[in-house]
Amino acid sequence: MFSSEPSLLFVFDQGLATLAMALRSVLEAFSLATVLLGLLITLRQAWQGWRVRRRGSTAFQAVRLTFGSWLAMALEFQLGADIVATSTSPTGAHLVQLGVVAVIRTLLNVFLARDLEAEASHRSLSPEGRP
Repeated sequence: MFSSEPSLLFVFDQGLATLAMALRSVLEAFSLATVLLGLLITLRQAWQGWRVRRRGSTAFQAVRLTFGSWLAMALEFQLGADIVATSTSPTGAHLVQLGVVAVIRTLLNVFLARDLEAEASHRSLSPEGRP
């Protein structure tokens, strides 16, 4: 009976590792899909802006904010994937990767929030409510 316990613990540990690898793969796939979808939406927005001849810094700012928002969402998925990887096998490389993604995500979110706030105040100051 005593010899079956380590075997059961080993099976549970292996199952948990397999589940974590699968979850990490799913989260990384969501991250990639989010970047791709964001790129397509941003290109569509830029194309529509170009077609109606809406150029200038406000049009560029809107396109940049759109893509930045999608990148921030992709980084959230990537951060989740790195958290899963680090929780199951906390190697030094995983910890560094987790830290780098967390810093990039935080900086992107700070600057994106600042730009969105500036854009909102700019829209509220314009006479028609839009640039």
